[in-house]
Amino acid sequence: MNAKKRFEIFKRLSVAIPDPATELKHNSTFELLIAVILSAQATDKGVNLATDKLFAVANTPEAILALGIHGLESYIKTIGL
Repeated sequence: MNAKKRFEIFKRLSVAIPDPATELKHNSTFELLIAVILSAQATDKGVNLATDKLFAVANTPEAILALGIHGLESYIKTIGL
């Protein structure tokens, strides 16, 4: 898909849905990115349950990195990861 076609799709979506919303809870663009990645593997409800606890202790790339793999796994195991 070329840039012109992508722009046209985005333009039409912007008109059709001027204020898009999501059920995923987030307070920053980074949190939304993580929630969207996790939502590919679970329901939004399940992701919200996991990220409520995760984002309370780690809501930046640096903080998630500091958790390490085992630390992060303890938060996302509830959604099967």
